[in-house]
Amino acid sequence: MTRGNGRVTLEDIAKATGFTINTVSRALKNKEDISRQTCEIIQEKAREMGYVRNYLASSLRSGRTKTFAMITGTMSNPFYAILADLLQEEAGKKGYGLMILCSRDDPETEAGAVEMALSRQVDGVLISPASVDSPGLKNLRSSGLPFVLLSRYLRMEKDDSVIQDDEQGGYLAGKYLIEKGHRKVAYLSYRHVVYSTRTRGEGFRRACREAGIPDQDVFEAETAGDEEILRQLTEWIRKGVTGIFSFCDVEAWSSLTLLEENGCAVPENLTFVGFDNILGYIHFPKPIPSIDGNLREEARVAVEVLRNRIHEPDLPPQHRVIPVKLVQRKDS
Repeated sequence: MTRGNGRVTLEDIAKATGFTINTVSRALKNKEDISRQTCEIIQEKAREMGYVRNYLASSLRSGRTKTFAMITGTMSNPFYAILADLLQEEAGKKGYGLMILCSRDDPETEAGAVEMALSRQVDGVLISPASVDSPGLKNLRSSGLPFVLLSRYLRMEKDDSVIQDDEQGGYLAGKYLIEKGHRKVAYLSYRHVVYSTRTRGEGFRRACREAGIPDQDVFEAETAGDEEILRQLTEWIRKGVTGIFSFCDVEAWSSLTLLEENGCAVPENLTFVGFDNILGYIHFPKPIPSIDGNLREEARVAVEVLRNRIHEPDLPPQHRVIPVKLVQRKDS
């Protein structure tokens, strides 16, 4: 027998099994003071009756909702979609749900997402801020809610953060192109991403300096819009650039598509190197070498760091760097 709203309660399960409400509650949580046999009997009856745990009631008692919020750019970018999937898996292992909010890399939209997360009383936030002076970040800091910067690092702030080794990734990309014989190389980013755009460029330039590539043969641009990107690419090709490091895989594929669709004369030896190793998770028709930042490990560590902050709020700032590696494929 259930209540009028159809929700099965602990009391209903207790009546059906003959155990006390307290025993039922502890058996459903697999508490060690309840025998394995009793847990199995109660859990089987709960499944049979369609019991769903009332997290709202639990949160009122414990002060926690067992929910994290992920605030990030947009799910149309495979990087964020893959990372969200892995974060949900890792959070689930620890008994947490994941609420996903998209900022579209707009500070005002991001601020609204932070307010939404706070209003839902999540236990913590994983955020890839759209800007250094993000109003959403300021709101998070003043709220006291635990949060972790995801794939971002603000050097002057004392925030917990988990990043890929962007500098080393840029270095490996540059070194790969140079070892393949490219003597005129370029680094292209479609937009400025907090911390990562600059740091990947620093690694790329370090590889060029070590190899003795003259400064005039190392090009760099941060540009947006198909027309401007196409103009930049064709200009580099005209100047003899044959190796291009793209900020991420998606941008590398977009650049290749732009050149092909506009009938540009693309040198046979033009090579793109991307970042994120999206092909390690989903298949695309254009295989390219890419820097693998180990998104699975980033997700695991991010959840670990956030839980550390929740349970030990006085910990010093946690800054974790995920090692990267180059994944070689057929050049594009």
